[in-house]
Amino acid sequence: MFSQKTLLITGGTGSFGNAVLERFLDTGVKEIRIFSRDEKKQEDMRRRYRNDKIKFYIGDVRDYNSIDYAMKGVDYVFHAAALKQVPSCEFYPMQAVQTNIIGTENVLNACINNKVRKVICLSTDKAAYPINAMGISKAMMEKVAIAKSRQVNSEDTLICITRYGNVMASRGSVIPLFVEQIKSEEDITVTDNKMTRFMMSLEEAVELVLYAFENAKQGDLFIQKSPGVTIECLAQAMMEIFNASNTGIKTIGTRHGEKLYETLATREELAKSEDCGQYYRICADNRDLNYDNYFIDGKEKTSHLDDYHSHNTYRLDLKEMKEILLKLDYIKEQLCSLNNQDTLERI
Repeated sequence: MFSQKTLLITGGTGSFGNAVLERFLDTGVKEIRIFSRDEKKQEDMRRRYRNDKIKFYIGDVRDYNSIDYAMKGVDYVFHAAALKQVPSCEFYPMQAVQTNIIGTENVLNACINNKVRKVICLSTDKAAYPINAMGISKAMMEKVAIAKSRQVNSEDTLICITRYGNVMASRGSVIPLFVEQIKSEEDITVTDNKMTRFMMSLEEAVELVLYAFENAKQGDLFIQKSPGVTIECLAQAMMEIFNASNTGIKTIGTRHGEKLYETLATREELAKSEDCGQYYRICADNRDLNYDNYFIDGKEKTSHLDDYHSHNTYRLDLKEMKEILLKLDYIKEQLCSLNNQDTLERI
């Protein structure tokens, strides 16, 4: 699918961009364009990979001209640029609007203008029943993408969405924070022991995108079925992996905009979904504004469904959580840096 094709990743210096590079650099892909506003991270990436297939573009999704210029000759786009931190978006909600909503419209308009074949927008479980500014802005991002998909022929540009739970060890996630606290022999800080989150690896995140690219119809949203875990179990697994005998767990209380659990698919979405085995495919609502047609053709299915959330998905126990963590390259690297021989021998 990607042989001799040009890919562009917005927010490409982040964890997802690096995972895509790892996945595609040794394939027949023609070119991968990294679009971001951080020249330092681009330089770090340039030095790390040293590959002529990678091209770097300085710009911002808030600036239409910069993204439109980078789209020339692009076949496929991964739209990963976003403000993702819940507390910072709570304090600066208009910044989330500028990047996550208006920035997405700029990306999609540039894709359509440059006849990009397919574009996939990366969303988050916080967009389902959002209670915080980050989730609200990502929910609006999804709405913008679906609305835009109604206005363009899929033969010209196909627009689809993927929605993720927590991507383990990604930048800004809780696992790197726990590692730093353990290294410093500080207590691990959790906001609520019983809080649950979906667990997903970066490799799984890339596979979900690829599945969506290969199977999506115009306006589709794809979700991967993922296991969940309590934050207490995750913290305990980290302490045992790192033999952190001097570290405890300290409960600090729920932060601005945090949920007790996250929802990946609402009951309203599941009512129009297709179960694809490992994934849910949620079709776009392509009704028009003539609502009179629907007063006599409603559906009862919605009221009999449950949401799909991190409290009712498969729950990982301590042993399973440790096994998953020990497969992560990030955890292996951190253990090596600490020369934790006992754990390394068990990997």
